[in-house]
Amino acid sequence: MNDETTRQASRQYWDDAAPFFDDEPDHGLRDPVLLETWTRFLQASLPYTEAAILDIGCGTGALSVVLAGLGHRVTGIDLSPVMISIAQAKAAKQGFQIEFDVQDAAALDLPPEQFDALVCRHLLWALPEPERILHRWAEFLKPNGRLILIEGFWDSGGGLHAKEISESLPPCFKVYSFHNLADNPDYWGKKVSDERYAIIADKNL
Repeated sequence: MNDETTRQASRQYWDDAAPFFDDEPDHGLRDPVLLETWTRFLQASLPYTEAAILDIGCGTGALSVVLAGLGHRVTGIDLSPVMISIAQAKAAKQGFQIEFDVQDAAALDLPPEQFDALVCRHLLWALPEPERILHRWAEFLKPNGRLILIEGFWDSGGGLHAKEISESLPPCFKVYSFHNLADNPDYWGKKVSDERYAIIADKNL
């Protein structure tokens, strides 16, 4: 399949999954314990009070809404129009002004250096050429901007090991911290036995 055919197939897959996406505890964050855990994590990971943040692969907008609730100016992008529609409704219901857009995370069409932080959860592993994409994403961060990657290598055999991402980061990034997220079931709504983590890196001047 060519790139466009692959993109269309992926969009259709996530469009079909969108109505049920939030049924997974760590997707919908409907459980107050999970919501509080992710809120605390994001609050501690962002050294800003009113930052411009890009949520890459925002899905149904769970993290976008958390970030907006923390006082940030949020833009959320996702390949799936149905996901974006659900995210827009979710934000509107909670009274948040969040800019959502249907875009391909592997080929973002945005002005450079406009965000203080990029947040991406469980998407990079599914994109082609992660190293190239990370170089591209770096262009959208302001100097001293922060990249928050939440990833894993799952029992199914899919994913990226933390070492793979660390070795793929462009030279303009300096790793700020690493967090093992597998040991705390309050992130996932259950105990997990696979590799789940967050890598936080800052863009050099």
